Amino acid sequence: MKIALMALLAIASIVLILSVLLQSGNSDGLSGSIAGGAEQLFGKKKGRGYEAILSKITVVCAVLFIVLSLAIVSMFS
Repeated sequence: MKIALMALLAIASIVLILSVLLQSGNSDGLSGSIAGGAEQLFGKKKGRGYEAILSKITVVCAVLFIVLSLAIVSMFS
């Protein structure tokens, strides 16, 4: 069981790293994050395309990473 959980953790880690690296950067800086935050949350930038899929993959892998890490620590320590 430990090997299976660690293998799943490794796969989730690799997919998480790749999904973060494939996302486009936000080059607006600090002023863009303050001024354009509401527009990004409610407005035009939240689409259905490639960025939305990568965002969902990132969230799922991050949650999976945290859950698997906590499970491994709690079971085997």
